[in-house]
Amino acid sequence: MVIRLLPDKVEEYRRLHAAVPPEVLATIRACGIRNYTIFMRALDDGRPCLFASFEYHGKNYEEDVRRMADDPATQSWWERTEPCQEPIADRAPGEWWAAMEEVFHLP
Repeated sequence: MVIRLLPDKVEEYRRLHAAVPPEVLATIRACGIRNYTIFMRALDDGRPCLFASFEYHGKNYEEDVRRMADDPATQSWWERTEPCQEPIADRAPGEWWAAMEEVFHLP
């Protein structure tokens, strides 16, 4: 997944992710997400982007995503992190983070 990070929010985003609330981490795990990583990089235009990758180990991804979105602690977390982000223009309808196509994977 990919999303832009507002340049003036880089340090705030780093600070927030240095202390993710335990309730949020527990919800992510309960929803079958493992090996979740967010990478940051400035692209050629100098604007920072975030790239996220995770493994899903559940049985119903759509249901787990809804359950995560309904979680009050996660909603509070997103209220703090979303103002740091700017979705890319060509994302699919309804996406905040834009999905990316996997073209290679070495298990």
